Amino acid sequence: MRAPALYSVAGALLLTALSTAPAGSTTAAAPRADVRDGTAVAAARAAASGITFGACPKKLELPDDVKCGTVSVPLDYADPHGKQIRLTVSRMQATHKDPHNSKRRVPRQGALVYNPGGPGASSLHFPLIGVLPAWKRLAGAYDLVGYAPRGVGPSAPISCENPKQFFKGATHLPTYPSEPYKRERIARAKAYARGCAERTGSALQHYNSLNNARDLDVLRAALGENKLTFMGASYGTYFGALYATLFPSHVRRMVFDSAVNPDPRQIWYRSNLLQSAAFEGRWADFRQWVAKHHAVYGLGATPDQVLRAYEKVRARLAVEPAGGKVGTGQLQEAYLQVGYYDDYWPARAQALSAYLKGDPKPLIELAAPATESAAEEENTNAVYTAVECNDAPWPTDWAVWDRDNTRLARVAPFETWDNAWMNLPCAYWQMPRQQPLDVRTGPGEVPPVLILAAERDAATPYEGALEMQRRLSGSVLVTERDSGTHGIAYGPNACVNGYIDAYLLSGRLPERRAACEGHPEPKPERPQDRRAKKLSKQTETKPGGRPQDTAARLPH
Repeated sequence: MRAPALYSVAGALLLTALSTAPAGSTTAAAPRADVRDGTAVAAARAAASGITFGACPKKLELPDDVKCGTVSVPLDYADPHGKQIRLTVSRMQATHKDPHNSKRRVPRQGALVYNPGGPGASSLHFPLIGVLPAWKRLAGAYDLVGYAPRGVGPSAPISCENPKQFFKGATHLPTYPSEPYKRERIARAKAYARGCAERTGSALQHYNSLNNARDLDVLRAALGENKLTFMGASYGTYFGALYATLFPSHVRRMVFDSAVNPDPRQIWYRSNLLQSAAFEGRWADFRQWVAKHHAVYGLGATPDQVLRAYEKVRARLAVEPAGGKVGTGQLQEAYLQVGYYDDYWPARAQALSAYLKGDPKPLIELAAPATESAAEEENTNAVYTAVECNDAPWPTDWAVWDRDNTRLARVAPFETWDNAWMNLPCAYWQMPRQQPLDVRTGPGEVPPVLILAAERDAATPYEGALEMQRRLSGSVLVTERDSGTHGIAYGPNACVNGYIDAYLLSGRLPERRAACEGHPEPKPERPQDRRAKKLSKQTETKPGGRPQDTAARLPH
């Protein structure tokens, strides 16, 4: 098994211990024998009725050439004739245009369904991606289809607390929590889990990854597709893999971008521990880059000096939040993003630099909560929690959480406790727990799946892509070397993009494994560079690009 190069020896040894530690036990709900039949009933019904596409809801602010509709799915697939919920779907039809040959009419290959992960993210805006240069070839051949999964946005949304209370102003988040602080967070986790159960009732148990996979098959049928063409990113790769295991004969082509480790033993407690460790490595990458550009930012000529500058900012915000809005909690949320996307590095380095020079405005712009999106953020958080808590057993003894996260925080302090608090409601969850499906396909059961992964991805560590490939027979892995961007499809790497085009447009794949050199690191930006870029963005559409997770937190 390949060990990620970004960890210290001590960290690697600790990860080995964590990956084999017991995750605690709960009573898992036994699967009901008629669920597969229920899915077949729902899919047949959807195929007969189809989707009536028309104008999209105004609040989505989508252009007229993107159309929307709904598809009905059972709340409980064991009761396909019982309560139904509606999933909102968006679509831009194939253009039939070849961006390189205006005289050539491109034949339609079907619908390409996209999910950006989360759990809790929507892809309703995904069809817009077809106007960007990198996506135009796919837009010529495929209807681009996005949707809001169950529980998300307009698709039978769920909630765990009053959205008006979701943003509570500046918050304090200690790196090394005291015992009183731990007790406070335990109380909050219990209250949150209780709120989820009270607001949604027994229906809450049906918001899980297996039902997300079943919904995907109903959506396929409603779109009139005999076989599914699907691209999933992050968490989307997990229930995409569940789909391939449950419905192997319904798969046409699948792209898994930044693959989650589907090993049932990792879902989801251990997965979060390993993720926190990986973020420490990516946080170190950011600090090394900032140190390299000390002449621009003045934050230190070594990664340790940059860390001390960051800790100085944390200490000041703990005493006096910036603008009354940005405390250490908001700082953590903003700088967690450097582990996802390296194109965020320049703005975040500049914000730290400006703050330490007496100008808090850039930091406030980056980190202050967007209160106008509180309802959306609360919904995203609720879906994330419900899916992860429902999917698998979690430790129910606080002592297990305390032991594992205390150990990990000694070598990976950046994200460990923040991630623990995010997931702690699962310790006190009031719904039945499932046993994760053993994702696995045999030779010839499904067409080859194209898996994409960056070697230094923190949100979905690289080992997950290797495990995904081992479990999906015949799958192919394309690795972006020495890179850590989370979501590499149609980003700045032409090599990666070429493999995707060849696969989705022609069905061509490389050998079992292929590699692309990493894309260049971002260039540092001075304040005047940022001002110029801001002005240009007011009049230009950004070229290239990739769809990204829209969830507030993107743990998987």
